[in-house]
Amino acid sequence: MHDEKKDKCGVFGIWGAPDASLHAFHALYAQQHRGQESAGIAVTDGDTLDAHTGMGLVSEVFNARVLEALTGKAAIGHNRYSTTGSSHCNNAQPLLQSFSGGQMAIAHNGNLINAGLLRAHFEEQGHIFHTTTDTEIIFHLLAAPNHASKQDPLYHALQHLQGAYSLVILKPDRIEAVRDPWGWRPLVLGKTADGFDCVASESVALDAIGAHLVREVEPGEIITLSDAGVESRRFSEPVTPCHCVFEHVYFANPSSKMFGDTVQVAREHMGEQLAAEAPVEADYVIPMPDSGRSAALGYARASGIPYREGIVPNRYVGRTFIKPTQAQRNTAVQLKLNVVEDIVRDKRIIVVDDSIVRGTTTRGKMAQLRRAGVKEIHFRISCPPIRHGCFFGVDFPDTSQLIANNRSVDEIAEFLGVDSLHFLSLDGLLSCVSKPADHYCTACWSGDYRLDVSHPIGKLDLERYQLKMFR
Repeated sequence: MHDEKKDKCGVFGIWGAPDASLHAFHALYAQQHRGQESAGIAVTDGDTLDAHTGMGLVSEVFNARVLEALTGKAAIGHNRYSTTGSSHCNNAQPLLQSFSGGQMAIAHNGNLINAGLLRAHFEEQGHIFHTTTDTEIIFHLLAAPNHASKQDPLYHALQHLQGAYSLVILKPDRIEAVRDPWGWRPLVLGKTADGFDCVASESVALDAIGAHLVREVEPGEIITLSDAGVESRRFSEPVTPCHCVFEHVYFANPSSKMFGDTVQVAREHMGEQLAAEAPVEADYVIPMPDSGRSAALGYARASGIPYREGIVPNRYVGRTFIKPTQAQRNTAVQLKLNVVEDIVRDKRIIVVDDSIVRGTTTRGKMAQLRRAGVKEIHFRISCPPIRHGCFFGVDFPDTSQLIANNRSVDEIAEFLGVDSLHFLSLDGLLSCVSKPADHYCTACWSGDYRLDVSHPIGKLDLERYQLKMFR
């Protein structure tokens, strides 16, 4: 139905702040781009935990009354977009559960590729699950007698997880922040002006609460925030990182600093590189709002072709706009983006966007430009063609639905109705970020997966399995 790319969430945690839930609210607001299906905050007063979760945007889930009721010295929060388990209130995070080890709340960004195997193992032993998310499996690992009896249950439970996971775990006496050994998803450590320690998916969340970035949580590291301050321990030996470079291409806020690079700067470099790889004569460089703006600025600067805003987004088209028919989907595209005819009419334009997934929505946007009287459309994409699925926290559709999976670039251009099409090369993309090329995950473009994905679970597989179990 759409061509959007969806990440699996943003997480946040802060320890020691009297207004911890308000800090969490502001941080989640700043990370709203990472998940818009549900939101939640869990707090502790040092003895017990409480939580509030709900469906919708942060501003829809929380109000002054709810935040006033969430009193405590520490809080964790979560923005969700579902990649394992449906968009349902039972799956909203943070998940809060009680077991023999006490109360605990977990917020998770990522995807566990062995979730199906782990869940089947526990259900065979009689364990009961209350959600269809991969996150709930972590509770069962921590409660397992062979882990709970250990001095450091979390260390032992983490040895069983495969995949991408940035976790923020709240207990009555501490917060524990965990980043998987490969560092797929971002997680940073910060400190507020008042001296309170915090963690977040992106540094933009730190900015929102007046905190400064201390450093990234290292891959394979557990950081504990408590009254004793900040403590660190490792649960995995260092391995070659596998950072998701699609964070730089699309997901992250442009003002965030991630994996050593400021996102806005990296995206502008992608546009500059794109101009070097795919020059073309044109009158204007026009971004596809809002995802193509940074790369379009870079392309215009490098090419010397004027930058113009010829496509204007409508900020008031609801995210829940139901589009059951193709005609209604086409109408939704036209409502969401307005073409400025006086700018584009009879002009040769270079349209810059970050990526193409299914291509159906993009095709509608190109048709709008044609109706506005554009003379030529030269489409430039600031990443390579997406030909493979993601199993590590990005909701790319089934591979068969990816427009680049079974089409050449010329065939894609014909489908979209553009005069020329060029994707940024993989080498060109990797030249725009600062770490060595082998420190990034490029599987959605190259098909080169760092871990074995021969038995992955789909987004709704745990739900189908649960229905089968209880028939």
